[in-house]
Formats: sequence, structure tokens, C-alpha cells
Amino acid sequence: MSISMELEGPEYAPASGGKPKKIVLLLHGLGADGDDLIGLAPHIAPALPDAVFVSPHAPFPCDMAPYGRQWFSLQERTPAAILAGVQAARPILDAFIDKLLARFGLADRDLALLGFSQGTMMSLYTAPRRQKPVAGVLGYSGALAGAEHLAAEVRAKPPTMLIHGDSDEIVPAQASQAAKAALATAGFDVELHIRPGLPHSIDEQGLILGVNFLRKVLGN
Repeated sequence: MSISMELEGPEYAPASGGKPKKIVLLLHGLGADGDDLIGLAPHIAPALPDAVFVSPHAPFPCDMAPYGRQWFSLQERTPAAILAGVQAARPILDAFIDKLLARFGLADRDLALLGFSQGTMMSLYTAPRRQKPVAGVLGYSGALAGAEHLAAEVRAKPPTMLIHGDSDEIVPAQASQAAKAALATAGFDVELHIRPGLPHSIDEQGLILGVNFLRKVLGN
């Protein structure tokens, strides 16, 4: 498939009823689709009434289930295979971000990325390699691919918050701990919250933490 392929998915208009002044881009995990994370929008919108929420379907059909989408295959989970996957998908996401900013007449600083699992991996890989920093990256239950290349390839250092359950059976919490260490070493302002007893999901306290972070980086 061409990296110029178009992404699409559900959107949630600003609660203010006015023109979008901010963008929250939600990136779902493996086997889900854009309809999954758009459900967070009504919970975040009161804190960001001028934000439009955009939740695209990942570009490829999930190759591990008869439904859902994926940013890249995880049939092989070696670090090299995962890095190759995010590298291949990054131009698709980058182009979509550029298109969104142009569509709404906004700048990188007006957009925040919210990822879950594989969506977090895409966010943490793509945002640091953009020419200008986005407002922030909020990553749930994810990991940082290619940490060993970050220092040499980083171009932007958006503030980052990572949230992860310590009972995650899909992506161990150690992945976010390692991501925090690598990002901090590279000079990022990064915060990590480990949620006790939480599996591979987002809980109410994690959502509250995320909303406060988005309100801080995007402003009102």
C-alpha cells in the first residue's frame, strides 16, 4: 500500500459549538478501530471545549483477528520487527497530522496525541521526529520503539505523560518505565503514572490524569 493512503474515522466536534481551536488526535490499539477511542471524547471535551477530537482507523486490516485495524503487524514481536513496523507507518500518520492542521488552520502546538497501546507506540515514535513539537503526547499502556535511535533522530520534544497498569498482561508496565527513562535521557519533560491493579485498559483515575495533562498542554 502507498504511504500516501488516506486515513479516516469518527470525529467529535468542539463542545463550544464553535470552530476548532485545538485538536486531540486519538490513536487506537491493535485490533480496534477509530470507534474505540472516540468514546473518550465526551469525557475530555468539557475540559477542552474548543477542541475537535479525531480518531482515525489505523491504515491496515488486523492480521491477527477477523476484524479491527492495525498500524503495523505484531505477529513478530522482536524489537527489530516492531521498529520496522512503526517506521513504515510513521509517514502515513505524519501526513494525516499535516492534513488535519491544514484543514483546521492550526499549528503543531495546537494538536495533542492520545494513544493507547499500539497507538501509543505510534505517538511516541512519530512526535519526536516532526519538525515542530506538538502540544503534548499522552500515552496509555504503550512502549517506545527504537529507543536506541531516539537521541540521534529527535527533532522535537513535546511534553509527555505515560500511564500504565501494573497488571497489564499485554504490554508490561516495564515498557512505559523504559520509555520514560529513554525520553528523560533525551531531554523530554516526561511523567509516568503506574496504576495499581489495572490490566491493559484505561481506568477512571488514569483518564483524570490524562484530562489534566491535556488541559495543561493545550490550554483553554
